[in-house]
Amino acid sequence: MTTEAQVPWLVVSRPRGAGGQGDGRPVRVLLPVLAAALAVLVLVAVVGSYAARRLAEREAVNDAANTTDLLARAVVQPALTDGIVTGDPASAAALAAALHDYLPASSVIRVKVWSRDGKVLWSDEPRLIGAVFPLGQAERAVLDDPATRADVSDLDEPENRYERGNGRLLEVYRPVWTPGGTPLLFETYARYDTVTARSGQLWRGFAGVTISSLLFFAALLTPLLWRLLGRLRRSQRQREALLEQAVDASQEERRRIAGTLHDGPVQELAATSYVVSGAAARLSAAGDTATAAELERAASTLRSSIGSLRSLLVDLHPPGLESAGLRSALGDLAAGLQPRGIRVDLEVDDDLDLAPDEERLVYRVARECLHNVRRHAAATHVALSLHRTDEGVVLEVADDGVGFDPVAVMANPPQGHLGLRVLADVASDAGAELAVASAAGVGCVWRLRLP
Repeated sequence: MTTEAQVPWLVVSRPRGAGGQGDGRPVRVLLPVLAAALAVLVLVAVVGSYAARRLAEREAVNDAANTTDLLARAVVQPALTDGIVTGDPASAAALAAALHDYLPASSVIRVKVWSRDGKVLWSDEPRLIGAVFPLGQAERAVLDDPATRADVSDLDEPENRYERGNGRLLEVYRPVWTPGGTPLLFETYARYDTVTARSGQLWRGFAGVTISSLLFFAALLTPLLWRLLGRLRRSQRQREALLEQAVDASQEERRRIAGTLHDGPVQELAATSYVVSGAAARLSAAGDTATAAELERAASTLRSSIGSLRSLLVDLHPPGLESAGLRSALGDLAAGLQPRGIRVDLEVDDDLDLAPDEERLVYRVARECLHNVRRHAAATHVALSLHRTDEGVVLEVADDGVGFDPVAVMANPPQGHLGLRVLADVASDAGAELAVASAAGVGCVWRLRLP
């Protein structure tokens, strides 16, 4: 037989006042819903922040491109002279004067004018003027096919060494022309702060609408969930009641069948056996011993059949608990297994001092456990004990049968095992603890503890 040391106990009842298995208590259902809503809010915040930054960056790049276009057409182009190409100081001074009032008030922190061969012809950073840095393919393409290009600069190139202390910058470049038609590259660098500011504005607008919509949805969903949970709890209680009624109806039907058999066929067979025995005695006295022997054998067969029927009656419906007492009723339950080749050891303490409801619970649990032993366990030995301990009255029913997986059976009971779920609910309602220890091949122990 299985023991607690071999297989852990699984408590199948629940504390008094708790929900049933798979119960729909609001807290247990609403907490996952709230956790999911919080996860959605976090996800929306992350995705929204990323989307807002990308959108703000794109808009800031476009704004920087438009600003550079306007600056090139309205300020730089009119101030350019052909002398800027040869390094004429007057031409450089004229361009500096044209940009003098604009640069301090704008987000542009650096301006460069390049020749096609990569020479810096003018910059607001004097240390760059005259330096040569080969133009990249994109810059040369702008000179060959006039257009405005804008992007976020990583400032890794050598010509950006004086801009690196400003973090990331928005870089814009486009062609400009001297009065003589020489194409030059006009380049500006603007602060990235505009991206951060704009992304914050976009995120606040996006988050306000999204989060308020989610909260409004949650507010609408909560009463609906609460109502559905109420229906689920009522359905759970109705299902448990129906299961209990089904078991009670089965027992009532067994009682009715047992009563019908006892009052009908058993009595008739008993009377018939007396008649046959009497006839055998008369024939034996008259000297017809052969016929008398045959009638006696028939009477013996009838008495054997009556004994089998009486065992079946005890199996179908043992004597009532109220009339026979708990010890006697448990003994009758145990006796019903012996004709099937199952040895039962019964130990019951005296003076258990149980209330009638507690006796009915003990009897019902023992009856269902022995019923399952008879139908499913394929056992040869059962130990049934009822003792009073420091923790209360404990009923244990242990068998050496095939065992089973309690978790699987309680979660999804197969045909014929619904009574276990009902017993768990009955024990829970009575404030008792019902536990099982079992596994395939090691038998089973059921334990009912009454506080």
